Amino acid sequence: MEAQDISSAVQRLYDTYPFPPEPLLDSPPPGYNWRWNWIAAYNFCTGQKPDKQDVRILDAGCGTGVGTEYLVHLNPQATVVGIDLSAGALAVARDRTQRSGANQVEFHHLSLYDVAQVPGEFDLINCVGVLHHLADPIKGIQALAAKLAPGGLLHIFVYGELGRWEIQLMQKAIALLHQRGDYQDGVQIGRKIFAALPDDNRLVKREKERWSLENQRDANFADMYVHPQEIDYNIETLFELIDASGLNFLGFSNPSFWQLERLLGKEPTLIQRAQGLSDRALYRLIELLDPAGATHYEFFLGRPPLPKADWSADETLLAAIPERHPCMEGWASRCLFNYDYQIVNLSEAEFEFLQACDQNLPQQSVSEILSQVKLDLAGVRSLLKSGLIILSPS
Repeated sequence: MEAQDISSAVQRLYDTYPFPPEPLLDSPPPGYNWRWNWIAAYNFCTGQKPDKQDVRILDAGCGTGVGTEYLVHLNPQATVVGIDLSAGALAVARDRTQRSGANQVEFHHLSLYDVAQVPGEFDLINCVGVLHHLADPIKGIQALAAKLAPGGLLHIFVYGELGRWEIQLMQKAIALLHQRGDYQDGVQIGRKIFAALPDDNRLVKREKERWSLENQRDANFADMYVHPQEIDYNIETLFELIDASGLNFLGFSNPSFWQLERLLGKEPTLIQRAQGLSDRALYRLIELLDPAGATHYEFFLGRPPLPKADWSADETLLAAIPERHPCMEGWASRCLFNYDYQIVNLSEAEFEFLQACDQNLPQQSVSEILSQVKLDLAGVRSLLKSGLIILSPS
């Protein structure tokens, strides 16, 4: 299909099945995704708190506004703009944000290719689940890069081919049987195929193991199995896309997956040998060894200038201004979830330090707070490593 035909087909899919199909709420959405919090994302990419919070944020391919709603509520000083190809999805997004009081947002019915029509630049651009549905992802990422302000961050989520092998097979099987362009028929055919296949079929087992709960909704099933356009990546093709953006790769936002030790830690000689690999070769090795986990890539790109904080020197850390991380669940308790929903149990001294950070007005340095609590500098480093505090240079 030509690019325009692909865009039209994608638009028809999401007009038929607005996505994501999450329920509308009359209050802010629960929890958080730290990648959508400007302070948390900037800290992840640079190691320090950003200088400003009155930023401009773009949700590129916002769909029904699930991510947009979080972006607004997690960034109360920001101005948020959402764009999407589907008028049907945008109507839901407007209703969603209005109901939950996410007021500092505006929406535009635009293709990602046409983002240049939105005035100004953006400090944070969120593009989740969109580029892989474009006929020309390189053109799409370049259009986004052109809207990124100096010192800005671009967060991207695209599909990985190794972890979606069974999905690709089912997509092709459904395409052979359903009426092209009739997405409701595609969903019906797909569900009949799954129901007819033996229980020990590999496609059925993978669906039940990983996707079946969310795919009870027709919109999720359609997005996964009857989408008219999908490009899945591996590390090599992913970095071709990244390089084409002209932006700097700042890292994967799910770094725990990209640790070779979790796969080969029992054999130190292999870890040592892998130290000679480039970063990209190491990423490729990890996805080859764990293909089932390589269902997607989520990462940050950035436009210089971006600082890179170094808190390794004791005197630098002691002079820093700490504050509690904005994304955690269960505060104020000594047992809580950190920004990445990992359980952390705090000592009494750590808890007291976090309390002081939470009430850090007027701003005090790490050294000044340590003079008031029984924590040592090693304890501060532990809180920093756990993602419970964010630092600013003095």
